[in-house]
Amino acid sequence: MRALMMSGRMCADKQHDDTTLCHNTLLWPMNTSPRMSNSTPYFNLTMFINIGPYRYPALATCLLIYFFIVSANCAVVLTICREKTLQKPMYIFVASLSLNALYGSAGFFPRFLLDLASDDHLISRAACFAQIYLVYTYAGNEMTTLGVMAYDRYLAVCHPLHYQTRMTVKKALTLVALAWVIPVFVLTIAIYLSATLPLCGNEIQKVFCANWNVVKLSCVPTVVNNIVGMFLTIANIFLPLFFVLYTYNRIISITWGRSAKFKGRVFQSCLPHIVSFIIYSIAIFGDISLSRYNVEENPFVAIILSLEFVVIPPLLNPLLYGLKLSDIRRNIFKML
Repeated sequence: MRALMMSGRMCADKQHDDTTLCHNTLLWPMNTSPRMSNSTPYFNLTMFINIGPYRYPALATCLLIYFFIVSANCAVVLTICREKTLQKPMYIFVASLSLNALYGSAGFFPRFLLDLASDDHLISRAACFAQIYLVYTYAGNEMTTLGVMAYDRYLAVCHPLHYQTRMTVKKALTLVALAWVIPVFVLTIAIYLSATLPLCGNEIQKVFCANWNVVKLSCVPTVVNNIVGMFLTIANIFLPLFFVLYTYNRIISITWGRSAKFKGRVFQSCLPHIVSFIIYSIAIFGDISLSRYNVEENPFVAIILSLEFVVIPPLLNPLLYGLKLSDIRRNIFKML
């Protein structure tokens, strides 16, 4: 402020002829310093586009989507918890998937809806890293849970006589706990490293806070962050991905020479998981591809790719499992 007043006084006293120089002198103190500390108070989400009169219809649509996600996933979880006949390993994994959808949606939608309704899109540092933590742990939990579900289907198809002893309810709960704890542990380390970086900017080219976008703002080399990020991607995305592909390769090899009726039963049993896995894999790799994509060239594509993995799986999973699995569908209708 003192610099601003002195600049104005110098321009007025000397009556400088160079108005451009005077204007630049007045504006300079208001610009953000090129180097910012790791105490940057806020970030600016720059990918929100001014859609004029369509903003409120878009807000209403997103609010309805969030309401459906919460209602449908709550219905699946409550049905499995209430009905003792559904308290089996396969349904426990489905309940875990729905709980994760509720968890991830709570980390994304409230802030996203607020930004849609607002003219500015500033988010505090604490809120930004909280959103990063919630969204990224949701993403990790989703993939590890799908990996556990693939193992369950592998045992059911390839070792049917030993399924009851190898996959008990206690073991299913242990696997669910591991599917949640491992991503939380790994991501806590990665996000802590990002939170301690000194930053040279505050603009995040996304509609929600993302770890890589924050790391790119760093004023210092980010070798450690890059190594941890690579390990994170391998541990939480590629290892479960390869494991799922391996289990289905084994399932296909077992069912290849069997009867058409047996193949049909296996296909019906595995179909919801296969569809969930394909949808989520496409969505997560769409988000990963944004790191190599110039979002300014086509912001609409960038927004769609970034929203896929936080919107589509929580929206479609309860439909896939609630409508396809007759036991869940019947009990949901009974509860209603």
